[in-house]
Amino acid sequence: MAVPRLIVGLGNPGRDYEETRHNAGFWFCARLAQTWGTALSPESRFHGIVGRNAQSIWMLLPQTFMNRSGQAVGALARFHRITPAEILVVHDELDIPPGQLRLKFGGGMGGHNGLKDITSHLGTQDYWRLRIGIGHPGDRNEVVNYVLKPPRREEQAEIDAAIERAIDLWPLIEKGEWSAATQRANTKSQPSSP
Repeated sequence: MAVPRLIVGLGNPGRDYEETRHNAGFWFCARLAQTWGTALSPESRFHGIVGRNAQSIWMLLPQTFMNRSGQAVGALARFHRITPAEILVVHDELDIPPGQLRLKFGGGMGGHNGLKDITSHLGTQDYWRLRIGIGHPGDRNEVVNYVLKPPRREEQAEIDAAIERAIDLWPLIEKGEWSAATQRANTKSQPSSP
């Protein structure tokens, strides 16, 4: 399996969206950049905020709004000749309760507009996704309103804990040990690293 060369966190730019559920991918990337000790800065040719760690792994937070995320991902991937299989997209997931994670390769988009646009720009669904559970409002008509609102305090605590568990998986992901990382991510309550 390929080692990752690009980590993409999905969210919407601007202060109005900072604390909304749809920005879980941004939250993960901010936390991972801290772990890396990497500064993130705007890069207009990639339509996003970009950083790179000591192992030359890129991080991208598209600033195009969610439904045009593929514009940023496509631009950076083409420029640095990164294949879809070397990309990990981190995003919020309605179909998973807060506090849970799922790591998988390829598959459907579950109605997620960010994934739809990335798939369209890459020309394939075959890239890695780390899904951070935010829960579902229970009514399809409430979804847009729900994802664009901040989580309740107890949900935020669960999401933050899931992000910390995802950070614990990073050493496995970085080495391309996807099956071990997937097994740990997809287990309900992961043990923390020794």
